[in-house]
Amino acid sequence: MLQKVDSLSSGNEVRIQSVDVTALLAPEYVDNFDTGWFDPDFWQAKATPVSVGGRGSAWFIERPKGDWVLRHYRRGGLVARFNENAYLYTGERGVRSFSEFRLLQQMAEMKLPVPRPVAAGYSRHRLWYQASIIIERLPDVIPWGELLTRQEDCSVTWERVGRVLRSFHDKGVYHADLNCFNILIASDKVYLIDFDRGELRRAPKVPGEGWQGANLTRLKRSILKIAGHDDRSSLALSEHWARLLAAYCG
Repeated sequence: MLQKVDSLSSGNEVRIQSVDVTALLAPEYVDNFDTGWFDPDFWQAKATPVSVGGRGSAWFIERPKGDWVLRHYRRGGLVARFNENAYLYTGERGVRSFSEFRLLQQMAEMKLPVPRPVAAGYSRHRLWYQASIIIERLPDVIPWGELLTRQEDCSVTWERVGRVLRSFHDKGVYHADLNCFNILIASDKVYLIDFDRGELRRAPKVPGEGWQGANLTRLKRSILKIAGHDDRSSLALSEHWARLLAAYCG
């Protein structure tokens, strides 16, 4: 049985406690909430695995009033061989899905181009917890990494990406995994997604330095993995990257 708990924020979230799941919800989704939302089996044929990214742990959820994306938090690297999806519970403030939900709420209030969060949840098992998040699916977008892979990119896109990255950095938004597949391109807009372990930080005195510079370097590394290292690819990337930085600094 669900028990509704008073919101702990400014009214942008409602905390729900059930026997096995603790959840945060955007207020407009509270009335129809079901803890099964965090289980892809609940959605049956309406849940389609995301083919790009997500480590096999994300699904598109088809809905008549707007599609969602369900994502289960998974570890990467060597740690995943021993512990795929459980995290040490150090208190609710440290739950990764709750942190990402609240950061997305803050960025939406800042008018930054991000998907709106629907719900975040976690299930606790003694010292460990497993977490999930649901966000609104952005329509008619494609990961920038896919465009780069297909070589369907253009100079204007690099400039648009540079300007959008600067808008996030000006607001102090740190993206812990800024790569070309976490940048979504629409016909008239550029979005950033996947803010697990993201946070708000104090901006450096000089834009593009400090943690902001590290963000940009991480992004460039992800592009290099796609672009290749031959002379022609390196020259093209150098020219495109210069466009991105010029737009970022402009």
